[in-house]
Amino acid sequence: MRKKRVLLFSEGFGTGHTGAAYALAEGIKLLNPDVQCRVIELGKFLNPTVAPWILSAYRKTVSSQPRLVGMMYKTQYNRSLTRLTKLALHRIFYTHASQVIEQLKPDLIICTHPIPAAVISRLKRRGLDVPLYTLITDYDAHGSWVNAEVNRYLVSTPRVKSILTGRGISPKLVTVTGIPVHPKFWERANKTLLRKELGLADIPTVLIMGGGWGMMFGKDVMRSLTARMDEIQLIFCMGSNEKLMAKMQANPLLNHPNVKILGYSSEINKLMDASDLLITKPGGMTCTEGQAKGIPMLFYKAIPGQEEKNCQYFVELGLAEVLDSAVVNKWFSMLLQEYAALEELRRRRTSPERYEPRNCATAVLELLGKPAVGVTAMQEQRSQARNEEAVYVTP
Repeated sequence: MRKKRVLLFSEGFGTGHTGAAYALAEGIKLLNPDVQCRVIELGKFLNPTVAPWILSAYRKTVSSQPRLVGMMYKTQYNRSLTRLTKLALHRIFYTHASQVIEQLKPDLIICTHPIPAAVISRLKRRGLDVPLYTLITDYDAHGSWVNAEVNRYLVSTPRVKSILTGRGISPKLVTVTGIPVHPKFWERANKTLLRKELGLADIPTVLIMGGGWGMMFGKDVMRSLTARMDEIQLIFCMGSNEKLMAKMQANPLLNHPNVKILGYSSEINKLMDASDLLITKPGGMTCTEGQAKGIPMLFYKAIPGQEEKNCQYFVELGLAEVLDSAVVNKWFSMLLQEYAALEELRRRRTSPERYEPRNCATAVLELLGKPAVGVTAMQEQRSQARNEEAVYVTP
């Protein structure tokens, strides 16, 4: 019998949409190896010449004119993409999308970005007979996510479900699954042993992430961060912003044994486990990964729109605060004076009663009629090998 096939479409606007697609694919495959998953950034796949130019323009707009991005988000908040827009997208950018689907023959299509969701919706209206799920990758629901042809929405919270049902979508078509995170974030490792593995000092540690494009914050906060470098270790993870990384490495202020400056890292899960505090932009994926690891978070420079909503959600939940110099000083004092209490707080946050990072993959498998089969032999072997070096706590 042919294995079930799940095709996940995303786009590279930021890093979270595609990250969510890969996270869900890996979770599905781990929980049920009889399901095949394929992730494609659809526009880049179909139009590799034009797509990088469009993404570059988007990146520059977000970096230089965040208020414009926020204004566009808010003015179009309750509006779906029009049929004319979908037609234009298809003609200009996605002409061969149906051919990709015909070749791969998926049993289910999951879109983690509004644009491919709109394109596939148009194809369904014209006769495509494959179930379409839309996975909303933030803690808000912009109108561009909504399409009449979607068979099911997978959302982060009951509040997002309420937003969709308020737009006339049947509650039966909306499942609260949480945002998926990669299985690497499903478990926590021993902090002391991880610090040794990563070449870090075994002292209070702060992970500072600049987002996928490495955007950073101002001088006042930087002074607060570096004021206690002798006692608190700082790990700067700057993503793909090589220019900023080189500038920081050349800064004499940051030439200290307790300061590590990194570029893109595929080991964010380990860096979160090795750290005690996370400073980051409130992207949907990073917030959810931080929640899965139970690490306290401080947010800076939320992009107006969905990141503001993400920030609001986690602050209201008590899992994060908005960054400024006073907040940095407060948390650094807590790290030095109340370390054991913070560790206990983090342990409680990763209990299954508070958050279960497997939920999204489990829900998709159940809806597909291929329920999770438990821990696979491969996972058992990996856990056994890693447990020789680290003690794991099930989230």
